[in-house]
Amino acid sequence: MNEAHWHLAIDHLPIIIPIFGLVIMIVGLFLKSEILKRTAYCMFICAAITAFAAIFTGEGAEDIVEGIQGIDEQYIEIHEETAKLFSILLYVLGGLSLIGLWANWKKKPFSKILSFIIIAFAFIVLFYAKKTGTTGGEIRHTEILSQQT
Repeated sequence: MNEAHWHLAIDHLPIIIPIFGLVIMIVGLFLKSEILKRTAYCMFICAAITAFAAIFTGEGAEDIVEGIQGIDEQYIEIHEETAKLFSILLYVLGGLSLIGLWANWKKKPFSKILSFIIIAFAFIVLFYAKKTGTTGGEIRHTEILSQQT
């Protein structure tokens, strides 16, 4: 497997894992289940780790893809910039989730409000996850490019 293959194998995880984490967190709050909330925190932390792996493999993938005829480097640059912002936001979500996990475990009074803050922040992260996934897809999948009028 080359770097591009590794990147394609890993890069969907930081997008998909927070979706499941968000659903589990909302269900955990609705059901008042501490174990579900802790599971969601762990999923957000795992998502941040996978974002690091996706960024790490992205540079090598870029080197390979730039050599393919017909690839517009503009799309690569847009994807790279979007991915950097997404990864930073995901690292923050992972950090907040570490705090949330600790606060939940220790039954801190601010634990519940923190879970609502994390839910709100997760929606922002998922907005950028969508943008990152779309800009990555545009590099090779011209069928998803918006039509210019």
